[in-house]
Formats: sequence, structure tokens, C-alpha cells
Amino acid sequence: MTVAIEMGQTTAGASAAIDLEELLATRLLVQGNSGSGKSHLLRRLLEQSAPWVQQTIIDPEGDFVTLAERFGHLVIDAEDHTERSLQVAGERVRIHRVSTVLNLEGLDAENQMRRAAAFLGGMFEVPRDHWYPMLVVVDEAQLFAPAVAGEVTDEARKLSLGAMTNLMCRGRKRGLAGIIATQRLAKLAKNVAAEASNFLMGRTFLDIDMARAADLLGMERRQAEAFRDLERGQFMALGPALSRRPLGLRIGPTDTQPRNAAPRLMPLPEAALEDARAIILAAPPPEAARSPRRAPAPDLLSQLMAAKPAAPEPDPETAEPPPSAEQLAERRERLDRILRAILAEPDAGFRAIGVLYQEFVVRCRIEGLGAVVPELTDFRRMLTRARAGLGADMAEDDAWQDVSLRAAILPEDMQGVFMMIARAAKEGWPCPGDAAIARAYGTHSLRRARHLLTYIEEQGLIVCQLDGAGRRIVTLVELAWATAAADPNADDVPAEAACSNSTL
Repeated sequence: MTVAIEMGQTTAGASAAIDLEELLATRLLVQGNSGSGKSHLLRRLLEQSAPWVQQTIIDPEGDFVTLAERFGHLVIDAEDHTERSLQVAGERVRIHRVSTVLNLEGLDAENQMRRAAAFLGGMFEVPRDHWYPMLVVVDEAQLFAPAVAGEVTDEARKLSLGAMTNLMCRGRKRGLAGIIATQRLAKLAKNVAAEASNFLMGRTFLDIDMARAADLLGMERRQAEAFRDLERGQFMALGPALSRRPLGLRIGPTDTQPRNAAPRLMPLPEAALEDARAIILAAPPPEAARSPRRAPAPDLLSQLMAAKPAAPEPDPETAEPPPSAEQLAERRERLDRILRAILAEPDAGFRAIGVLYQEFVVRCRIEGLGAVVPELTDFRRMLTRARAGLGADMAEDDAWQDVSLRAAILPEDMQGVFMMIARAAKEGWPCPGDAAIARAYGTHSLRRARHLLTYIEEQGLIVCQLDGAGRRIVTLVELAWATAAADPNADDVPAEAACSNSTL
């Protein structure tokens, strides 16, 4: 059954609709300057599709919280929760199929990026059994996937950009249909914007944005000037869920209104100048008299920690000394051995990271290492090294520091593949085949493995070549490491690479 979402009317007066099933199979990019009606368009889309599909809105300004009363969305105030609790909330949102609004209002840019990344990461990492169809709307997407580094830390930018890349590049397989809206295409990371198949372009004035919008819609450059003439609520549409040719449409009315309505002109209050002086320049109230800032509500993990009995202070005479370097090395070796045993299982490459981590924690407890289990973030790094055939000692080698820095520009799930190729290139081993790359990436699709190589090459990290016999050679840019030629269709893993796993 085809579900048509009524968005308004075309410029010719006909009904304009979005094919919801096609939208779920693709992605949507909305662009328009401030005041073009971009948020109104998103609200119309959310209201019309609410009875049909689960929704989540990443809302940096709190504009969409009014959907809760009319359509039953759960509003999550990110300011009241930690990153960890938001990650867990993201997982539960998908498992229980609850439509939500993640309200990021009140947070600075860095904390907005971190909390949005944690929430998106939780939705992305749920087991396959819970990959239900879901619209994920990100308003002001240039804040979460910036084209260039801003004033936030590199770590926050990488977390947020990685989450947005996962949503737009890999979300479809997991049932996540990304809908991103931005004021300026030039400020949005190209690898995020490039994954959209449907476009709704509103009023814009800058030449670079008009040119990019015209390119995306397949219009000639001389037609780009038309974007300046669009009225509020008018958009040019293109895509499989919208129209096969550029189509002008006007967005219809909505049932709900934003909490922060547009300001309207109103007369100034009548007051004598002396009265105004007395009010405005009156002495400030004492510090203690000011209303205290509302304390954040404790999350579930904090409540559990608070319920635990306080640990007694260690006695200096009976306390154990800190572990020596040899003991730390032995501990790392035991943790690597446990991880190696997990990855040796046939389906390990295709299981979610959360599932692998749970098994890792259980095995560590069995081995008596429950007190030193790495956090999930550290486990991800261990997993990346392990899939690349690197042990902890090898990863700390100076020769690999540059490789690690280069890998950091990729999304987290791609870094292990890059490092696996880098290891083969450094040692001069045959280039891993498509099947080996797919296993390291956690997929059965050989086509996706080839696309992954193309993506890494587009980032300027590698150069792929085929020799006269059709065998693939991969060279690392600037490092001049190159793999030996190998058939990309071969399903076997090079013997040297297989042996390297035993050195974890």
C-alpha cells in the first residue's frame, strides 16, 4: 500500500505529496535561509506522517516540543541527562517504538553535538531485531555536520559528524530515514549532504548556495537566480519520493505551532523617562536572592550509583600497590586474548558492537578481570585494532601513530578497514579481497565493501589501482606503503594476515 503524505499544492494548483515508503527507502535534504519556511515544512511533514511511522526529531531550539500534546511525542530535555543515559534512551526508543523530540535547547554548541551524537548512536546500534522503520529529522543540520571545524573541540565534532554520517550513509539498512534541514548548503559537510536522494530547496540569496541547490536539482546555472524569488513556504522539489522533474510547491498549513513564534510588531509601553530610569538602573538583587538554576534531574545510572554503599577509604598500610608495567602488559594481553576469542566466532563480524561488548564483559568477569573491564569507548578502539590485526603493543608503535591520525577522519566503523589495509600495505601482503573487507566492516555485501574503498579513496587516504591481470593494489597516500597485487574477488584471507591475528 502506498502512503501519500500531503504537503500542500504545486504552483499549478494540484495536490503535492510525498511517497512515504519511498522516503523511508531514501533520504531528504531541505535547504532554505532563515524565514524561508523550512521549519514549517518539517512540521507539516511530521504531522502528516505521525500516524504512519515512528519519528525522532533532533531539535536544537526546542521548536518541535509542541508536537507532544497533539501527537504524543516523548520530549527528552537533553540538558537534564548525561551522554550515557541519552545513548541508552536512544536504544530504548527504537526497541519500544516511541516517537520522541530530543530538545537540545539551553545547551552550548559542543554539548548539543555530544548529546545528539550519543542519542543517534544509541538508535543506530540496536540489534537487528529492532530495526523498525523510523524518520529521523535533524533541524539545523549544519550544527551537527559542519563542513569545517568551528569553535568546538575536535572530539565533539568527530562524534557528531560520525553520527550524522552513519545516519545518512548507513541508516537505511537499519530502517533509519534521515531528513536533514540546513540554512546553508555550503556549511553542511558534503559527505552528509551527498547521501540525500530527495531535495526541497527554499529561498536563498548567496551565490554559492544557489549554485549548489541548482546543481542538486539538475537545473542550469542561469536558473539558480529563481531561488531568490521564492516566497516563504515555497520550495522546489526533486527526488523519487517527490517528483522526477523539478517541481514548485507551496507547503500547506499545520495543526500545531512552534513554541517560539515569529515576533510581531507591537507598540511600546507608555512610561515616563524617570520611571524607566528608576526601574532599569535600580540596584541589582543580592546574589542569594536570585533564583537558583534548576538542577539537572539525575539519570538512571546516577541513581543506581547513589544507591550503592560507599566504598570504605583504603588503608594505606593494607592497600595493594599500583600494578607494575609487567602486570599492565599481562592484563592487556589477557584482554586481547578474550577479544580474539570473541572475534574468532563465525558471526562475530556481523554482530552489533553492543552485543559484542556484553559478551566481552561477561568473559572478562569469568576470567577474573571484572574490575578492569574497559569502557565502551575504549572497547570500540580495541575492536578497531583487533579487526585490523593489531595488538595493543603494535598499535602503540611510533610507525602507527600517523596511521591512527589519518584513520580518525573516517567514521568509526570504517577505521578498522582502513587500518587492516594499512597493515597489509606496510607488510607488503596481498591486498585484502572484497569478502575480507566486508567481514571487517560487518556486512555480507561485497558491493558495500567496494563502495567503502571508494569512499576512503575519496577522502584522500588511499589510491586503488588494477594491474593488467585485474588484481588490485592499494597504496597509502604520502606514506608510500603499497599492498601486493591480489584478486579482489578472492574469498580467502592472506596467510600472513591470518597469522597476524594470533599476535593480538
